[in-house]
Parts: sequence; structure tokens; C-alpha cells
Amino acid sequence: MTCTSNFSRQGFIHPMSHEITPQGVYLQRRDILRGLALGATGLAGAGWAERQALAETAKPGVLSALASTPSAVAGAMSVDKLTTYKDASSYNNFYEFGYDKADPARLAHTLQTSPWTVEVEGLVKRPAKYTLEDLLKLSPMEERIYRMRCVEGWSMVIPWVGYSLLELIRKVEPTGNAKFVEFVTLADPKTMPGVRSGGLDWPYVEGLRLDEAMHPLTLLSFGMYGEVLPKQNGAPVRLVVPWKYGFKSGKSLVKIRFVEKMPATAWVKAAAQEYGFYSNVNPNVDHPRWSQATERRIGEEGGLLAKKRKTLMFNGYEPQVGQLYAGMDLKKLF
Repeated sequence: MTCTSNFSRQGFIHPMSHEITPQGVYLQRRDILRGLALGATGLAGAGWAERQALAETAKPGVLSALASTPSAVAGAMSVDKLTTYKDASSYNNFYEFGYDKADPARLAHTLQTSPWTVEVEGLVKRPAKYTLEDLLKLSPMEERIYRMRCVEGWSMVIPWVGYSLLELIRKVEPTGNAKFVEFVTLADPKTMPGVRSGGLDWPYVEGLRLDEAMHPLTLLSFGMYGEVLPKQNGAPVRLVVPWKYGFKSGKSLVKIRFVEKMPATAWVKAAAQEYGFYSNVNPNVDHPRWSQATERRIGEEGGLLAKKRKTLMFNGYEPQVGQLYAGMDLKKLF
């Protein structure tokens, strides 16, 4: 599973209690990426050779490279400074491997990612079981630089590699009765110590409305920072939905199911009064125990004492996704 509030077997605890103060130097990408922020219209302003050189510099050299080209999807290339790879790969919520932020990086080496299959089933005309190799070949890989906002009040900026989930949805052809998409994370007690310890109702399940899943910004991701996903970040394939709190982006996916009724997701089952189905980033709707009006960007100078920034509606993606929620009461349907 991905970002949500800290949780223990004894109950919910304050989100600041396990936080660390990551340090490091940011990769400087602002000047080249500014013209890319709105998609393909910016490509003319950045030479291809310059982009390639930048991509090579950004690769951490830890895992296998995963080639991609800059996305032309509107809003897909944030101009914010990147979070360092070290911070993004060591400060994680993946409770299948433990409840402390450092647990996934320490324990996820046990995750077996090969062979790997993802079953697509339910209300589709073409259900299928895809191998990882099938998925990697399904559509060209793109780089997407997304802001990631945790419900705990911290944020990152991560360069993901993958393609719009829409590409897979088109292949399987949902029927007219399909209204929601359910995403199921691996739950293997042999390799995931957090599953053995209880806590949530495993397997971890998340869901989106079908139109949310089909939005071009909804990403099926296989990598980050120009390389394949680290295990602690949801290898080998995960979801990234940048306008929602991080826990909506399921990791290590093994099943995608198209259904008619709203799925019973893991955090709704655990605490429906605190974590709604939609979980859109919204500075005007506080968590019952803390404000969502501001956030702390991981890695910024000053650590816990760094000045907080204002949280943006829909995490800054309102121009792209706001129309999905026209007429909805977002305080009631949080």
C-alpha cells in the first residue's frame, strides 16, 4: 500500500511521530522543464540532446534503466524541484513491510517480483492475465514528473516512468455496466512481514471511479528516476494518481477488477470517518485530527522546522481534473 497516516496495531497515531528529516541536494531541472509543464507545446523549447543529457544525470544508477520520453499529457511535467532519489526511496508507507517509514526500504528485499502477473477481470469484454513483460510492451514509456501529497501532511516531487492506465483500459474494453475500477495489491505473508502482523484487512484494495481511472494523468508506473521501481516503492508495477492523497495509488498490483459498485477500499474499511473513497487533495477539508491546508516538502532545508507551503486544490492539478467533480459536495464526498 502507499501513503496514508501512520498506523499501529494499537491504533492510529499522529502523523509526525515517525517522521525523519531527510537531507540532500536537489536535481536542478526547473529551467529545462518549465516549457514542458503544459505538455507537448513546450517540447520545442528544450533540445532533445539537452533532455537526454538531463535524463542520464538524473538516473541514480541503483537499478536497471527504464527508457522513456517526456510526456505530452497536459499537466504531466511539474516544474517543481525533484525530491532526491534517496529520500523518495527511503521514506515510504508500504505497510505490508511494516509501519515505520524506514521499514519498506529495510525489509522489501524479500518481495519476489519475477515472475509477475496482473489479472484484469470483471466487467470487461476482454479479461486477461498479463505478465509483466506484456505490460511493459503494451504502450511506449513516458516520463511524468508528479507532485505527490501524503494525507499526513508531507509531499514529494517524483519523476515516474510508465503510461496512462487508459491504454490498458482500452485493451480490455469495459462493458457499459462498469462504473468503478478496483486495484488489489499483493498480500504474501511469506515475504511481507506486515501482512503477518495484521493491522489492515489484507489484501490492500483501492479504487477509482471509471472516469478517474481513464483520465490521462492516471499513471500505470513501472519505474522512477529513469530506472525500474524499487521494491519499497511498489515494484514491479503500481498506480500513481497525482491529484489524490498518496494512499490511493496502490503498489505491487496483482489484480485490476472492473465493477459496478464502489469498492470497499482498505482505508474506508479501517476508518471511513477519516479516509473517504475519493480522497482528493483538498486544503479546505481537514483530516479529523490535523489540517490539510499546508504541507512539508520532504528534503527542503530546515527539515521539520522548514516553512510549510500551502496545499493546492487537487494537488495543483485542478485545471486538468476539476471537471471530474463538477457539482459534487467535496466536503461530504471527501
